[in-house]
Amino acid sequence: MLIDTHCHLDFADFAEERDAIIQRAVDAGVAQMITISTRVRKFDQIAGLAERHERVFCSVGTHPNNAHEEPDIETGELVALSEHPKCVAIGEAGLDYFYDYAPPEIQAKGLRRHIAAARLTGLPLVIHARAADDDMIAILKDEAGQGAFPFLLHCFSSGAELARTGVELGGYVSFSGILTFPKSDDIRDIARSVPRDRLLVETDAPYLAPKRWRGKRNEPSYVVNTAEVLADTIGVSREEIADITTENALRCFSKMPRLAT
Repeated sequence: MLIDTHCHLDFADFAEERDAIIQRAVDAGVAQMITISTRVRKFDQIAGLAERHERVFCSVGTHPNNAHEEPDIETGELVALSEHPKCVAIGEAGLDYFYDYAPPEIQAKGLRRHIAAARLTGLPLVIHARAADDDMIAILKDEAGQGAFPFLLHCFSSGAELARTGVELGGYVSFSGILTFPKSDDIRDIARSVPRDRLLVETDAPYLAPKRWRGKRNEPSYVVNTAEVLADTIGVSREEIADITTENALRCFSKMPRLAT
């Protein structure tokens, strides 16, 4: 059993065969999937998708690249929407300086509101961090000083210091298809340094298909390849990595029930 802790099943890329994609994932041993919110104003759509599919859960939040579109989202609204029975996380929110879509100060303000929601609800915050390591480290340390909150660093492609900080503050580190790329030696080194009880796997589908399907549209069933590479990277069997990452996912996303395979 595997859990894809981060995908975007609501995206138009999947519209024509969404049911088949979910079934392919289940057939491949991916028993549960979390489809991640990128705009709070579309929460009804993503929650409806989760309602229609037993094995799909969701989050609520605003992606940092969309932060300028939803600057008025308050912590209280995030908390209220997160009460939906299929909502198991806050986010994704964070900092993305690779793209110049939203001003950094608006991204940071939104991130702090999402952190407050995670602190209040106890749901994990799905953090997006790209080309913003120093500022992300500073915000995480500052916010942790104001009270602990659960979180994970999703689709990890940052530096070792951010991974260390995340783990020290109690967070999880999630690896995507990037881990499988030939030039990702530094990411594999970081994966070896993460305690086994903090490791997660994801697809970030439809993006970043792992090496076996590089160049194709990603989908939740492909998380199997990422898990295989993670197993080889840290020196455990395929069965062990499934057990490790599944138990970690269920601990991190504690509102999400364990479904039978």
